[in-house]
Amino acid sequence: MSLKRKAATSKVENVEDDAAETTSVFDLPELALDCILERLPPDSLCSMAGVCTSMRERCLDDRLWEKHMKQKWGKVIGDAAKREWHWHIASRADLGNLNHGKQKGLLRIFSLGWPFSWIRSKVDGYNNTCSKQRSPLPVDSIMAWYVALETGKFCFPAQVYNRENGHVGFMLSCYDAQISYDPRTDTFQAKYPPHGRRPVAIETGVPWERLRATPVGTPPHDLHISDCLHELRPGDHIEIQWRRNKEFPYGWWYGVVGHLESCDGNENYCRCHDSDTVVLDFNQYTPGSRWRHTTVNRKDHREEGNEADGFYGGIRKLNGEEEISTWKQLWPTETLD
Repeated sequence: MSLKRKAATSKVENVEDDAAETTSVFDLPELALDCILERLPPDSLCSMAGVCTSMRERCLDDRLWEKHMKQKWGKVIGDAAKREWHWHIASRADLGNLNHGKQKGLLRIFSLGWPFSWIRSKVDGYNNTCSKQRSPLPVDSIMAWYVALETGKFCFPAQVYNRENGHVGFMLSCYDAQISYDPRTDTFQAKYPPHGRRPVAIETGVPWERLRATPVGTPPHDLHISDCLHELRPGDHIEIQWRRNKEFPYGWWYGVVGHLESCDGNENYCRCHDSDTVVLDFNQYTPGSRWRHTTVNRKDHREEGNEADGFYGGIRKLNGEEEISTWKQLWPTETLD
């Protein structure tokens, strides 16, 4: 090969190398880039958001973060928590580090406690990027909500199964609480409403499996209006409100619809569903326990009870297998007295 031909070939190769080196992710088709971003985990999306303004806008897309919110937080974030977040945004009183006026950059939020290992190891390297990033993270974005939850900056209403570390007095119950996430332990802190003269109870180290989104909109001190009484039959799974006295908030307690004393339980002859009296069984208690059974009036059910046995409130029927399965998994290892 002649020297001239070699030189020409070398120039072509150099041009091709330069072209390859200048290829950017933005050279990809729009659909391909969107597909890549949809497959990124939250920490990678945050890293990509710091690349440039154009990528930041893409990575802030609510559509991307809705998926991550549902996957990680969907079972503990309900309508009550959403309303709390919207109020949180509107008031701007407690936004703290998410406030527009105080926010100095997108990644500064993450350096304040973002619970991914990548931020701990790379935060120093991102300091220069943070100082150049002047656009604040929109507080009404789903990404901002996700960050607030992940860092424990946002407390939200939810319910806790077997409160106070499974205290025997709360077995197979579920109580309202204000919840905050602890990213260091991947558990939660729960603050329960005061019980009468007792101060607010705080429980730490609550695992994910003991939390659920609030299933109804009834506040913990209010009677839930039951809309299922006419359809209850023996064998149905239910939750019923119960409280020690009228100063206490209600908790939700798991039970099963039972048979009347006059019924032998034979399905072919059972007419319990025609009676105005509904028997509720709490089989976690020993036979003979005063907590084992109670009855309610199907047609005129209101709060019923006394200071000795407590007060029974509204009832909700459980129709989903997942809810029923959760209660069964929480079943005590020993029968309660």
